[in-house]
Amino acid sequence: MIPYIDSYYSRTLADPRERAALAGIETADVCIIGAGLAGLTTALELVRAGRSVVLLEAEAVGWGASGRNGGFVSPGYSRGLSSLEAAIGEEPARKLYGLSIEGMDIVAENIRALGITDAQRVDGILRVIRYNDPGSLQRMRNKAWDRHNYRLDFWDTDKVRETLVSKKYRQALLDPQAFHIHPLNYARALAAAIEAAGGRIFEHSRAVSAELDQPEKIIRTAAGEVRAEHVVFTGGGYTDRLVPRLRDSQLPIATYVLITEPAPERLATAIRTRAAALDDRRASDYYRLVDDGRRLLWGGRITTRTSEPRRLAEMLRRSITDTYPQLDGIKVEAAWTGLMSYARHLMPQIGQLQPNVWHCLGFGGHGLNTTAIGGRVVAEAITGQSDRVRLFEPFGLVWNGGPAGRAAVQLTYWRYQALDWLREARAG
Repeated sequence: MIPYIDSYYSRTLADPRERAALAGIETADVCIIGAGLAGLTTALELVRAGRSVVLLEAEAVGWGASGRNGGFVSPGYSRGLSSLEAAIGEEPARKLYGLSIEGMDIVAENIRALGITDAQRVDGILRVIRYNDPGSLQRMRNKAWDRHNYRLDFWDTDKVRETLVSKKYRQALLDPQAFHIHPLNYARALAAAIEAAGGRIFEHSRAVSAELDQPEKIIRTAAGEVRAEHVVFTGGGYTDRLVPRLRDSQLPIATYVLITEPAPERLATAIRTRAAALDDRRASDYYRLVDDGRRLLWGGRITTRTSEPRRLAEMLRRSITDTYPQLDGIKVEAAWTGLMSYARHLMPQIGQLQPNVWHCLGFGGHGLNTTAIGGRVVAEAITGQSDRVRLFEPFGLVWNGGPAGRAAVQLTYWRYQALDWLREARAG
């Protein structure tokens, strides 16, 4: 039995087969460490380009945040566009944001080209605000169109509350091009496509040592080793001490998700759309109907605490009923947590550690599109197709600050919570 945590995704897994652990010596053009979405997309792009690939995974394909997240596929990064422009200038920010849109398109094209019906794609994501500010959303809509020819639809309060029956919400932007999926089934379908193209994937094969300074890199596991010209590290929030500089650049941040009991009639009194929804708070609530509208998948909150809190299900259920009192008493069937990987600058860390040693991690809760584009630009750099990976150079491997850095993140989050509460209180 594959050792996934109990979640809606593991309960509805389409492909339950396990893969063998590495034993003996394997050679390849590229060794990738981490079979989450970043590693899988990198591998798929490389095998499509004719490169031989070995992918090592300490647990199982999509075991970490890649197979536990909310399933939202939309443009952007954890750092907002205005902040990007202030940091690096309008034109570099425009190019980076364009890559985030391309990442979303990569996921959509993989689902189409590989026929991944088990990904359960549903179109539309609503971004709602809990205070009255139609002007800010309209400016955001206009900027997306003017800079990127990207369409967003503005919804006034009446339309929002007809669709999301909650007094908490005011206006919204609908992104009709964004969509949501079953991320674990998507990840495992990518793995099958990699193997069909000749790539090799080994589960339960944690890398325990890495020799990276010679032309031939050697990655060792408990029972074998991989020799390759290139190595790519894609561990995300589960990055260990194998390469200390990578671990010391990551802030593992926990987020929380639940799935409710089947309750289609009750849910229809609150949520009258199959589009997903999220609010604009720093640690927003994000949710969507799944199982053909019979269940609610709800996520939210972040913390630097990496262990699962007691009464996790009740904590999240209170978030639901705070927004939708009509759902009070709805039962929770499963609740789970996963570790996202953040950098202090809130941008992905995608680039070259040293000659022929690459990294692709730090997606900050926006991984479904940015793992895709990250994997593509790293693969393009390895094959010599482009140097687009250099667009991420302004956001490198900065030190995470150690325990003080994690404490600062938690304090910042609490500060944002207080500001969010104050803004909503003023809205009335």
